[in-house]
Amino acid sequence: MRIKNFTVLFFVLFAIFGVNGQAKKYIVHTVAFYNFENLFDTINEANNDEEWLPNGVQNWTSKKYRQKLHNLAKVLSEIGTSENPNNSPTFIGGAEIENRIVLEDLIKEPALINKEYGIVHFDSPDKRGIDVALLYQKKHFKPTSYKNIPLLIYKNQLNNKVKEKNEKDDVADDKSEVDKNLDRVFTRDILLVTGLLDGEEINIMVNHWPSRSGGEKKSSPFREAAGRLDRKIMDSIYKINPNAKIINMGDLNDGTYNKSVKEGVGAKRKREEVQKFGVYNPFEEMFYKGNATLFYRDAGDIFDQIMVSETLIQKDFSSFRYWKAGIYNKPYMITTVGQYKGYPLRHSMTEIGYSDHFPAYIYLIKETK
Repeated sequence: MRIKNFTVLFFVLFAIFGVNGQAKKYIVHTVAFYNFENLFDTINEANNDEEWLPNGVQNWTSKKYRQKLHNLAKVLSEIGTSENPNNSPTFIGGAEIENRIVLEDLIKEPALINKEYGIVHFDSPDKRGIDVALLYQKKHFKPTSYKNIPLLIYKNQLNNKVKEKNEKDDVADDKSEVDKNLDRVFTRDILLVTGLLDGEEINIMVNHWPSRSGGEKKSSPFREAAGRLDRKIMDSIYKINPNAKIINMGDLNDGTYNKSVKEGVGAKRKREEVQKFGVYNPFEEMFYKGNATLFYRDAGDIFDQIMVSETLIQKDFSSFRYWKAGIYNKPYMITTVGQYKGYPLRHSMTEIGYSDHFPAYIYLIKETK
């Protein structure tokens, strides 16, 4: 099968030109991450989903559920199409997912069904029953292995030296659950998927780190532990393949500047700072330029991040490399009136919105002959 029959060919005009100044030809793939915000079905299961049932607090009906799926599918089908006009994302990392069923319903939506997405999903120990997952276009990506790696954190990891009085939760609808017998804080696993993107091996990690329930500073050790685990996973991949390409994405519940990202993962703001086996975070520069994926107390931040390994920022485009990043925030996804004007348009009792986060995305490109 010729390459043009199973991937998108696109002329990319940017800083990489031949000596004669002519534009080169590239294959383009979009990689996206989106916090789906409470993607629950209407079926009562063995998790804390009572709020999201027809008789629950949210009065979550089949009609509302279907509208939520429709809204999410619309967004997902459009991400990255400004530079990759004929294709929705090849990879979609997702968070706040109740189960595999809701993902199967999502990929059957009219906006997505022709993309033929595959699903990698595991149930996590999170007491709310929300998981992470990876959707991938089967015509482009062939998984060779996948696993869920538990984040084992305990209440006694909290820094007792931090004294905070009445610090409010920063994310009220995403509280960490503590098992009183084990003292373990149950949160989402980290998903690791390895496979072949148009025949080229790539590793993808999908995260949803512990929330800021109880306050940012008090809960920071949990996210710092998550950052260290991410780094450990990356190092284990490098031991097998020193030239491995790794994409690390997720809702980190921390900013690009926080200790969990800067020290735990070791992410760098500038390409030239990245050493061998290092990590580049394009969203850090975007944050300092005033961009945001979510807002809280009238302040914007970027919790939704996609980081790439040093192997993806090399200047040789004979294999897949990182090109650039973006945040997808079209006007229809934004609240236009009231106290939360300018915030992402989320679900309310009177309106089925999209999410309380904007999705993040990056492009991978490879030069074609």
